[in-house]
Amino acid sequence: MVKKLLLGLLGLLLVLSAILVVNTARKGSRQLEVAAISPLAVDEAGAAARLGEAVRLRTVSSREDAKLNADQFQQLHTLLQARFPLVHARLKRETVGELSVLYTWAGSKTQAAPILLLAHQDVVPIAPGTEGDWEVAPFTGELKGGFVWGRGSWDDKGNLMSQLEAVELLLASGYQPERTVYLAYGADEEVSGARGAAKIAALLKQRQVHLDFVIDEGLLVLDGVLPGLTQPAALIGVAEKGYLSVVLKLAATPGHSSMPPKKGSSAIAMMSAALKRLDDEQLPGGIRGVAADMFDTLAPEMGGFSRVALSNLWLFGPLVQKQLEAAASTNAMLRTTTALTIVNAGNKENVLPGRAEATVNFRIIPGDSKEQVMAHVRSQVTQALGSEQFELFALPGAVNASKIAPVDSDQYRLLNKTIREVFPGVLVAPGLMVAATDSMHYGDISDHIFKFSPVRANAQDLKRFHGTNERLAVGNYVEAIRFYHRLLSEATKAPQP
Repeated sequence: MVKKLLLGLLGLLLVLSAILVVNTARKGSRQLEVAAISPLAVDEAGAAARLGEAVRLRTVSSREDAKLNADQFQQLHTLLQARFPLVHARLKRETVGELSVLYTWAGSKTQAAPILLLAHQDVVPIAPGTEGDWEVAPFTGELKGGFVWGRGSWDDKGNLMSQLEAVELLLASGYQPERTVYLAYGADEEVSGARGAAKIAALLKQRQVHLDFVIDEGLLVLDGVLPGLTQPAALIGVAEKGYLSVVLKLAATPGHSSMPPKKGSSAIAMMSAALKRLDDEQLPGGIRGVAADMFDTLAPEMGGFSRVALSNLWLFGPLVQKQLEAAASTNAMLRTTTALTIVNAGNKENVLPGRAEATVNFRIIPGDSKEQVMAHVRSQVTQALGSEQFELFALPGAVNASKIAPVDSDQYRLLNKTIREVFPGVLVAPGLMVAATDSMHYGDISDHIFKFSPVRANAQDLKRFHGTNERLAVGNYVEAIRFYHRLLSEATKAPQP
């Protein structure tokens, strides 16, 4: 009997192993085969110097003060006019919302749907007290050790300047696009884009423009970041998470700290309990949607157990999900995230406050909604407090996740092909943009919106994003110029009738 049982188990293991092997083998590579192209000649030193000049301008934006650093933005406009004379001689230039700029490069075939390249002029401020932590002062734009250093070198003046470098080179060669090309450069992306991208998108919609595709800053060429991959992987953001900030307010009886109320009933204690509950009981995640498509694309390029596990999620799904949830960058791909960002209560050490207030930020995955998140918050806070005696509301600016750009489209294939041409040996896969971009505003006028920055990054580089010692390798910057040059060369050809 025992022998039969053991033989049965062995048989089951053999069958299971066979299924795993077959499933793994069936998932062949989904990478495009592309012919090698000769690298475009670029004035590396000149391009790097021009980017450094742009970085020196402190174009920090403000949500509340639209005119903050207006002189710096205007100086940037003057710099662009001086450094890209052909662009400003041959493209139509419009100012939108005072500081944002829209360029139009008219195509020869007006019936062909136009394309749009996005970038933004503004940068985030330097965190107070961290100025001395920078290896190079953040607004010098210094060239050192093969890098352009400074705030905005990567996010997002690197994209803006490399796009203009590419257009200037095309104009100098006498190139005439068949499709019309728009270049839109908002001045307030870091504070929602309401004055820039939103107004430019509304203007184009008013003019009845429908875009063949849009490309904005976004996911990167990642090296050594995704477990199981030995090759760099370029992730194309085909969707963007939504955004919702929820304010929670609680009231309690104020009083003297020498006579505190019973345990857990002060405003701060109740707020702490509510926030801990929200942090502990986050919205459910899973390897689905864009994340599933990404891993399905990358699985055949992996080796060992990573390939087997990702090719057989029906069996290894829970294990893979647990591993992905352990890292912030991959966890964000799987769920609507919860981030406790602001807490206010009390103003004197010996006074029990009568009010406590907190803000919690959610980044909403496609498939979830603002309404679901609000219902989740209300339910969890009610359970934490044992009552509904609290105030809850959403801050302005909340949006659901964007629609998902189809990967089985000519537009995605063109972008995929261009990346493989300019970055030889790099894998390409769809991905989910977890932060907010200006492209969110263009959903009404295009079905093909991609979020991709031609920037190489490893795990250490990711810490520089919005952080200390932001920089961009000069060699990588040249690759970005080549990327936009090639993309524009191919994308502006009108489809044959």
